[in-house]
Amino acid sequence: MGEFLSFIGQNLGDFWTYTGIYNATWQHFAMIAIGIFFIYLAVAKEFEPMLLIPIGFGMLIGNIPFNMDAGLQVGIYEQGSVLNIFYQGVTSGWYPPLIFLGIGAMTDFSALISNPKLMLIGAAAQFGIFGAYIIALALGFDPMQAGAIGIIGGADGPTAIFLSSKLAPNLMGAIAVSAYSYMALVPVIQPPIMRLLTTKKERVIRMKPPRAVSHTEKVMFPIVGLLLTCFLVPSGLPLLGMLFFGNLLKESGVTRRLAETARGPLIDTITILLGVTVGASTQASEFLTVDSILIFCLGALSFIIATTSGVLFVKFFNLFLKKDNKINPLIGNAGVSAVPDSARISQNVGLEYDPSNYLLMHAMGPNVAGVIGSAVAAGILLGFLL
Repeated sequence: MGEFLSFIGQNLGDFWTYTGIYNATWQHFAMIAIGIFFIYLAVAKEFEPMLLIPIGFGMLIGNIPFNMDAGLQVGIYEQGSVLNIFYQGVTSGWYPPLIFLGIGAMTDFSALISNPKLMLIGAAAQFGIFGAYIIALALGFDPMQAGAIGIIGGADGPTAIFLSSKLAPNLMGAIAVSAYSYMALVPVIQPPIMRLLTTKKERVIRMKPPRAVSHTEKVMFPIVGLLLTCFLVPSGLPLLGMLFFGNLLKESGVTRRLAETARGPLIDTITILLGVTVGASTQASEFLTVDSILIFCLGALSFIIATTSGVLFVKFFNLFLKKDNKINPLIGNAGVSAVPDSARISQNVGLEYDPSNYLLMHAMGPNVAGVIGSAVAAGILLGFLL
């Protein structure tokens, strides 16, 4: 009987060492609290729920404590575990191109085609990427890490993941969460900057209605866009190629089923897997570091620089445009590639000052240009740093 009780006691003792309660640290609870906060923002405030709910719940999954020496193969960083297999889509960089395929299949480039000069606003907003890159270098990050951190300023989660998987895999969790966090906080961050940098007179500028775009132009755009951008920046091919391919599926008019799959079930499935695994990669032992805090700060700065650059560029560009052809600088914020949220912010802020001035269609031009611009910027950084 004594041996039996000793055996049971030994088993219970071993079981206790496997429990999350035994292995928990304050860092785990801190990350769990952040995950719950992300879910709160998604549910209560409706900040990017399609992103923040998978990421927030992934944080809960990734921060359930367990005995790392037990060989349970349940953690995202344990080779052979189910989570690790899912995470390979992030570390190998094949989730982001599939996301771009879906984005291309759901994006209407008509506003950009009808007014090509709006492409310049999307390009100007990329100053946030290179500004943060320079600051990260000054703070002691090596060039490859600085490049991965800088891309947060594009407000493009898939591009941030793709680039960081190539340049700084050890920082990917912090970079991805930072990028998606600031994408979700577009309604909070951008409006104060837009009001600060514009006058009341500028906010009520009325732009000419965009011209009608022919079917031929819509079909030719992804072909010409691919050739122009990828001949210039071949390293951006995985993202730009899939973006323009998805758009061709949409605009050709003869591949509707493929386009619907790309912008529906496919992108939804990849978004779930990407969000949960990125969230789970914020395992406290890997995530709560000084570098992670610096990345979040640099990400915010990068995003602010990008928004500021877009608005100020429009103000500068207007100096060279005729009075009846000026651009409302409130669409400058849409140069970041948070589609379509930043374009909606342009619309909402504009309506505050003129309830009959609809800027959404105009803002979609620089918004989709920002998607292309961030992918091109990622390709430039890859070309220089790899």
